[in-house]
Amino acid sequence: MKSRNISFSRPVPARIITGCLLLAVLLAATPGRAIVFYSTGDQSYNTTAPTGALTNSGWQFEGYWGVCMGTAIASNFFITAKHVGGSVGETFVLNGANYTTTAVYNDPTSDLALWKVNGAFPAWAPLYTGNSEVGSPLVVFGVGYGRGAEVWAEGDLKGWRWSGSNVKRWGENVVTGTTIYQGSTLLYAGFNAGAGPNEAALAVADSGGGVFIQQNSIWSLAAVNYTVDGPFSTNSTGPGFSASIFDAGGLYYTNDVTKTWDYIPPQATDIPANFYATRISSRQDWILGIIVPEPSTSVLAALGLALLLATTRRVSRRC
Repeated sequence: MKSRNISFSRPVPARIITGCLLLAVLLAATPGRAIVFYSTGDQSYNTTAPTGALTNSGWQFEGYWGVCMGTAIASNFFITAKHVGGSVGETFVLNGANYTTTAVYNDPTSDLALWKVNGAFPAWAPLYTGNSEVGSPLVVFGVGYGRGAEVWAEGDLKGWRWSGSNVKRWGENVVTGTTIYQGSTLLYAGFNAGAGPNEAALAVADSGGGVFIQQNSIWSLAAVNYTVDGPFSTNSTGPGFSASIFDAGGLYYTNDVTKTWDYIPPQATDIPANFYATRISSRQDWILGIIVPEPSTSVLAALGLALLLATTRRVSRRC
């Protein structure tokens, strides 16, 4: 994700990892994987739309923007991470269809960017407008690196380095909390051992993908992927490495003040690293000041079902 340092009041200070567009050449030459899972390193895991309780949880709104992602949020707008970059005239690919960008609007106070396209999307995501994200289950989408070499420290497995890229995948997590960076509100979620088969962390090139949570039983876009904790090291020297870590105890991280590697003492419980995403509800006024507010197809479908159920109940009462 992006090459700049951030200091958060988290167990492991977060630093933004390399921006995905800088990796375009590397991505084209590496095996396809995306998103890091605790349960598996299988390259083909979760490469089709979620089903069951996760049906319509955002997959259909996620498109390719270069080697990263964006989310359709109006008939002719998609949103992505500002640090992903791009140029007017380039192509956004959604469900196999190409849309040419005609304008870009960069948020002056966050990492969000709105892109206008020529033509109209057949469907688009509703925006999460509440303030109750913390504790909510989430579905996250990305096309970035997947699980690579194991990371060990003091005789224990701690996580995995990153390898491969550029296949659309989805994972699950839970919103752990919120934090502020340069005036922008971010949601964050920890990478927890044994939290379920789809427990996911993010990696390089997952920037711009959507984070969806339910609002009034409708899966809505709550945040846009931004950054992850790291880098880490197994000793106090050297350049370190990027990885998805479910227990940082026994590893080292870069102290942004002293520019040295600081040791993270092991604890009785795991110290999970986090991924961070820019909160949509905090920037909805800016978003709605640019796009033409339109009810999403998901909301219309839910309203149609509600009307149908209400009509059925009225008919039942008359019988």
